[in-house]
Amino acid sequence: MSTASITRTWEILPARGYSTAWVDFAPDSLSARGRAVGLLPEPYWVSYELETTGGYVTTRLGVTVETATSTESLELRHDGEGRWTVNGAERPDLDGALDCDLGLCPLTNTMPVLRHTLHRKPGPGPELFTMAWVSVPDLTVSLNRQTYTHLARAEHGARIRYQSGDFQSDIEVDDRGMVLDYPSLATALTR
Repeated sequence: MSTASITRTWEILPARGYSTAWVDFAPDSLSARGRAVGLLPEPYWVSYELETTGGYVTTRLGVTVETATSTESLELRHDGEGRWTVNGAERPDLDGALDCDLGLCPLTNTMPVLRHTLHRKPGPGPELFTMAWVSVPDLTVSLNRQTYTHLARAEHGARIRYQSGDFQSDIEVDDRGMVLDYPSLATALTR
């Protein structure tokens, strides 16, 4: 089984910070660890570990956030059959989600892009996703519905429209499905 290891650093615009991910890609899954620092809404550090299984389905996301006054941790797990736990407690409100979406973390846009090869070709139309969304820095977990639509091939990958509620952004991803530019959220500093 061939693997590729990629390191990518982004400037995170809303937090006035930076995020780095070290990602190991296998043919149908990925694992990653990352670190981030932000200044807004208050200075914080984030560290995380992400694991997926076949089809780039999230199996585990472990996150720790440190601020001046506290250190909080979160363990989000998916059982492979559609059920989630948060810090060991069942969360039926998240049932059906295949992916996690860690706030202000461009890496977590990668799994749905890869699963539906949106970085390589247009799909039959918009792809709808249900996510276990993790807010940063407070680590609140909630259900979030998102839509990804392949718009066009780009110089280094593709442009994909991301929509959630009233928010919309046209994201540029590379040939590996990783974010290069996410207007108003993140810009890759390393490629």
